[in-house]
Formats: sequence, structure tokens, C-alpha cells
Amino acid sequence: MTEHEALLDKMLGVLRERYGTRIDDFLFPPPIFKLMQGELLEIDLENGVLVARFPILDSYLNPYRTMQGGMLATAADNTIGPLSVLVAPPNVTRTLEMKYSQPATPKMDTIIITAKLAKQDKRRLHFEADVHNSDGEKLAKAKAVHWILKE
Repeated sequence: MTEHEALLDKMLGVLRERYGTRIDDFLFPPPIFKLMQGELLEIDLENGVLVARFPILDSYLNPYRTMQGGMLATAADNTIGPLSVLVAPPNVTRTLEMKYSQPATPKMDTIIITAKLAKQDKRRLHFEADVHNSDGEKLAKAKAVHWILKE
């Protein structure tokens, strides 16, 4: 079993414990996570952190031959989203804000997203995510606010 598969098992175990038979109501991991070839690297539920890696595929490139900003945002959202399912009741994204520092290029091969639950304010969840290349250079930062749904 790979590290990714072991972490995915851990995530599914958390969801089974929390939701029981309702786990079948969820698509986990989301199909877009699989389509983007996402790979889980770390889960720290105690500190509300999830780390994932995504390849920089040619199909993600813009005319400048760098990863399209929307694809960076999708990767960030696909790290924050699974974290949100693990650390809170069912919730939805209200806002997602991206701040780009430098482009992600095919030479980098992958991007690594570190998402963290920064705080919870009643039904609002505040997440932050840093996007780095494999050398640790910061490429972008995401901030998201999620809204916990009523039961």
C-alpha cells in the first residue's frame, strides 16, 4: 500500500466513524482530485492540516507555457475541500481568493498544496493554503471561507 493509499484509508476511516452508513452520500476523494492525479502527502487532523501534491500537466498550461491560474486554484480547492470534510460538518465554499507570486512551470513537475484550518467562527470556516514547488518556493496563497450547512 502506498503512502497516498494509506492516507486515503485514514480519511475514509474518519468519515465512516463520523457518518456511518451515510458515507455513501459522499464522493471521496472528489472525482476532480483523481482527474488531476492528486496525491495525499500528509494528514494532521489535530492541527487541521492536509498536504497534497499535483502534477503540472501540459493540458494545464496557458499560452505562456505556465500552469493556468485557474488550475492552481482548482488544486488549492481540491486540498481545502477534502480537509473541510474531515474537520467539520458538511459545508460549502463561500469564497476562494488566490494571490499568485510566481508561475508554476512544467520544469517544476509538481506543485504541493498545504491547507490549514485557520479558524472557525460559528458556522464559518476559514482556511489558508500555500502553493509551493518541490523546492519549497512559494507560488501562490489561497484563502477560503466555507459555510457549515444546517442539518
